Amino acid sequence: MQFKINKVAIIHAKRAARKYLHNEFRDKLSQAKISVQLCALALLFAIIASLVIILFRLILLWAEQYLLSDTNTISSTLTDWRSYLPLIGAALIWLLSLLGSKRYRRMGIAYVLHRFKLHYGKVPLQSAAGQFSQALIALMTNFSVGKEGPAIHLGAVSASVMAEKFSLPDNSVRIMCASGIAAGIAAIFNAPLAAVLFVFEVIVREYKIHYFFPIMLSAICGAVSSQLVFGNIHEYELINVIRIPLDHYPILLIGGVVLGGVAALFNFSLLKVTAKGQSWPLIYRLLIAAVITTAIGLVMPQALGSGDFAINEAISEHPSLLFLIGLLLAKMLATVAAIGFGIPGGLIGPLYGIGALVGAILAIISSLLFPSIAPYVGLYTVIGMTAMMGVCLSAPLAALVALLELTNDAAIILPAMFVTIPAYLIAYQGFNTNSIFLKQLDIMGLGYKVAPLNQGLQNKGVRVLMDRRFVIVNDDDELLLEVLKRAEGRPVLVRNSEGHIEMLRLEMQSFEDSTTLSRHPMPGLPDNATLNEAYEALAAKRSGEVYIYRDSPNNPNGQKVVGVISWSNLLQEIRSGQI
Repeated sequence: MQFKINKVAIIHAKRAARKYLHNEFRDKLSQAKISVQLCALALLFAIIASLVIILFRLILLWAEQYLLSDTNTISSTLTDWRSYLPLIGAALIWLLSLLGSKRYRRMGIAYVLHRFKLHYGKVPLQSAAGQFSQALIALMTNFSVGKEGPAIHLGAVSASVMAEKFSLPDNSVRIMCASGIAAGIAAIFNAPLAAVLFVFEVIVREYKIHYFFPIMLSAICGAVSSQLVFGNIHEYELINVIRIPLDHYPILLIGGVVLGGVAALFNFSLLKVTAKGQSWPLIYRLLIAAVITTAIGLVMPQALGSGDFAINEAISEHPSLLFLIGLLLAKMLATVAAIGFGIPGGLIGPLYGIGALVGAILAIISSLLFPSIAPYVGLYTVIGMTAMMGVCLSAPLAALVALLELTNDAAIILPAMFVTIPAYLIAYQGFNTNSIFLKQLDIMGLGYKVAPLNQGLQNKGVRVLMDRRFVIVNDDDELLLEVLKRAEGRPVLVRNSEGHIEMLRLEMQSFEDSTTLSRHPMPGLPDNATLNEAYEALAAKRSGEVYIYRDSPNNPNGQKVVGVISWSNLLQEIRSGQI
C-alpha cells in the first residue's frame, strides 16, 4: 500500500515538474531578451530549413547538368528544343498554380516581408509546395530570376511552421521566421554574415539584440550545411580583383553616379511592369514573360538564367563594348519581364548580372581614356554588382558584405563603399527611388507598416506581464461577495453559466453611501499572444482587463485561464521605457 502511494506521488511530482519547466520555458520565450532556449530553438529550426534549401539546390544542380549543353551555355538555335524552355516552364508554372488554392499563390520576398510585419512571420505551409516546385521550374527553364527568393520563402516557412507546431509565443515565432530566412540565404550563397545583415536590413528593419544571436546561429548552420554538401566554395572567387590606386577614385565617383541612374531606371521599369500586369490573368502574364525570354534567348542567350552567364561575359578577356551594352539591355529586359509578370524567383542573381555588365562597360569606356584602368575590370565588375544590389534592394551593407564573402577578397571594401554612396544618393534623392520590395507590397495592396508603439508591444508575450495571482469561481451570486472579500486585492474572475469569463468588482455608488457588486465581460487572449493584442483589446475604452488562457483538452470549456492583464499594468509597462 505504501509503495502504491509513493508511486502515485512520484507520478504527480513528475507531472508538476514537467508543467513547471514548460511554463518556465514559455515565460523565457515571451521576454524580449536573449536566452539559451531561443538560440536552441533557432538552431533546431535552422537545421530543418537548411535541409530544405540543400534539397532545392541538389535538384537544381542535377537539372542544370541535364538541360545545359556540353559547353555549359544555353542553346540559341531554332532547332534545339531547349531554346523553348521558357515557354515550357510558363505552361508548367500555370498548371501547378491551378492545382493549388488561390489563397496561397502569393510567394517571394515581398510576401514574406508582409507576413513578417503583420502576421508575426507565420507563412502558410500550403504556399511552400508552390514556391518550391514553381521556382525550380523557373530556374530550370532559364528565366532571369535568382535563387534567393525561394530560399527566403522556404526558410521562413520551415522555421515558422515548426515554431507554430511547438506552440511558441508569437513574438518568438517572428524571431524563428527571421532565423529561418537567414539559414536559407546562407545555405544558398555560403555567405553567413551577409545573410544576417540582409535579414536585419530588408526583413526585420530594426536591430534588437535578442534577434541577433538566433539569426546569427541560423546563418552559421546554413553556411555549414552548404559547405558539408557542396564544399567551402566562394561563388565569385575566380573574379580577378586587383587593389585600385587612390588616384582612380575620381573615376569611381563618376561610375557611382552612372550606377545610381541605371539602378533607378531598373527599379522604375520593373515596378511599372508589375503594376501594369497586376490586373491581368496569370496565364497572360506568364506567356508574355516566356515569349520575351525565349526571343531574347534566341538572339542573346547569355542574358538568360540567374546572372552567371552575364557575369562570365563581363569578366571575359577583351569583351566587345557593343556586345556588353546589348547584353546589358537584354538582361534588364529579361529580368523585368520575368519578375514583373510574376515568374517565381529572386532578384539578387539578375542584379549581380546587370551590375557586373555595367561595371565592365564603365571599365572599358574609362580604359579608352585612361589605359591604366584596363587591369581593374574585375574590380569594376564586383563594384557594379555591389552597387546594383545595394541600391535596388535598399540594403547597401548586406550587398557589400555579400560580395566580400562571395569573392573572398577584402580589396573590394573601400572602392565598393565609395561607389555605393553616390549611387544611393543619385537613385534615392535624384530619382526618388525606393526599395523594390516595399513598392511591390504597395502595388499588391499588402500592408507592412506597423506603428512604433505596436511594434514594441509585439516584441513581448503576454506571459511576461500577466498577473497569475487571480481567483476564478463559478457563477454563484451568494458566494461572490464573500470570495471578493477574501481575495485580498487579487483579481476575481467568474465563469458564468454560458462559460464566458467576467471580472468581478465592488463599486461605490455615487448617490448613496453603499457598494454594489458588478460583473464586466472580459475579452480573452491565448497565452502565445503578444502585449500588442492586449493593448488593442483594451485601447478603445482605455480601461478594463483581459484574461489569458491556454487550450486544455482536460477542461470542459476547452480553455484554462492562466493570467490576467489590466490596462493600468499595460500602461505602466509602456511608460517604463521597456517597449
